[in-house]
Amino acid sequence: MARNAAGSNDSTPEGAGSGVPVHVGIIMDGNGRWATARNLPRVEGHRRGVEALRRCVRAARGLGIRYLTIYSFSSENWSRPLSEVSELMGLLKLFLRHDLAVLHRAGVRIKVIGERSSLAPEIRSLLEEAEALTRDNAGLTLVVAFNYGSRQEIAAAAAKIAAEAAAGRIRPEDVTVETISSHLDTAGIPDPDLIVRTSGEQRLSNFLLWQAAYAEFVFLPIYWPDFDEASLSAAIAEYQQRDRRFGGVTKRAGP
Repeated sequence: MARNAAGSNDSTPEGAGSGVPVHVGIIMDGNGRWATARNLPRVEGHRRGVEALRRCVRAARGLGIRYLTIYSFSSENWSRPLSEVSELMGLLKLFLRHDLAVLHRAGVRIKVIGERSSLAPEIRSLLEEAEALTRDNAGLTLVVAFNYGSRQEIAAAAAKIAAEAAAGRIRPEDVTVETISSHLDTAGIPDPDLIVRTSGEQRLSNFLLWQAAYAEFVFLPIYWPDFDEASLSAAIAEYQQRDRRFGGVTKRAGP
């Protein structure tokens, strides 16, 4: 499979991208196109996408990945046809109700990032229930980016910091990279080492813009419903070949 990439991450400043990445982010793209190519309704692509997510979580656990962030629903996805949004909400509810117990028994901890105040009470309650039930689990942390947009996340963090400065709790000159990171939805979660996007598209689409500053990128030409353990292993194998310099000089270079 042809893949392209660029980038690097500062969570493991050892240089080369050897070993299994601690944190993998995945932009699950191509459900609709997968269905269209098979003359199926788009919702069938989303259903098959849920099956791919189950495979991905199992594979991540088996490979020893500690954090897996999935871009499940962006803040821009509300602009899709109402019928499709309704189907997506239904699939989310189905996934949480049917898979939550399985994930909990497997020691998976669920963390949800994204704006919640505008969500329907039923959806918000399900997300909070998933987090509360799995809070003390010590296995894979599954970070669900739902109603998430990175620009909005950064703007909200800036607003919080501005409010603290106005209240005299922080001086503007003391605001650092760490200050901003600690006010993001992902506070306490290491930055992604690897970001994978399916469907062949090569862009972040408002996903983890701040956190991905030094991430490696692998773009797979397959649609998300076809993603499986072999796909994840192939992305990690490419990651392991990268020379991660973090702005410095490669260790492989001569004097």
